Amino acid sequence: MSEAFYSSARIYDLLFPGGGPAVAFYRSQARGRGGSVLELGCGTGHKLIPIAADGHPCVGLDSSTDMLVEARRKADEQGVTAEWVQGDMRAFDLGRTFDLVLIPANSLLHLHTTEDLVSCFRTVRRHLAPGGRLVLDVFNPSVRLLAGADGVRRNRESLTFQDPERGRVRVDVAETYDALDQVTRGTWHFSTQEEPDFLVVPLALRSIFPQELPVLLSLGGLRLLDRFGDWSGAPFTGDAPVQVCVCVA
Repeated sequence: MSEAFYSSARIYDLLFPGGGPAVAFYRSQARGRGGSVLELGCGTGHKLIPIAADGHPCVGLDSSTDMLVEARRKADEQGVTAEWVQGDMRAFDLGRTFDLVLIPANSLLHLHTTEDLVSCFRTVRRHLAPGGRLVLDVFNPSVRLLAGADGVRRNRESLTFQDPERGRVRVDVAETYDALDQVTRGTWHFSTQEEPDFLVVPLALRSIFPQELPVLLSLGGLRLLDRFGDWSGAPFTGDAPVQVCVCVA
């Protein structure tokens, strides 16, 4: 887990402002299922607050207190009711089941070992109501990008953002890839012209390749029902940037 990366909810929301087609997709999944929704790795509520605003009973679980505080603040500000719970997606017990469980935005990739991933899926299965579904998305690993993770610090121009307190913030990332563990370990540098490296945090994410995902799900008592290559529901292909997966028990 990369707790330090999520230690500032304000910076996270400036870096990843949310919205867009992913939110629309998850809202449509909730409308299609009806009933209650649980999101694992809910962060500051980018996905769950809009779903709760649609009238679904919602619970968001995250390991970061700072992210949950911000999620609660934003929900209250918008007049949206949801329950926010601190917990570990690998092992939790909420004492109830849900019609839909979500693990969006690569949250699953914070689990680096097969044991942790299977434990998460088994825990999800115990929290699925009869006929319930798990919907998740993870990167589709690019061998070219993984091979280029050479530890050199490089600017990520697409991640540049404007901070009302600091001004323009530049983001540099240095990454290496451990092929044995399938984990990319990076160091993220946040800088302004006046304040170089005002925040330096690690982030480690596992790669889950398309052929291994159904096996991991099966070990956790789940089955891959559908897999899409984008948020419009296009068929999944080998060069798709994302794996959008619908799973059942």
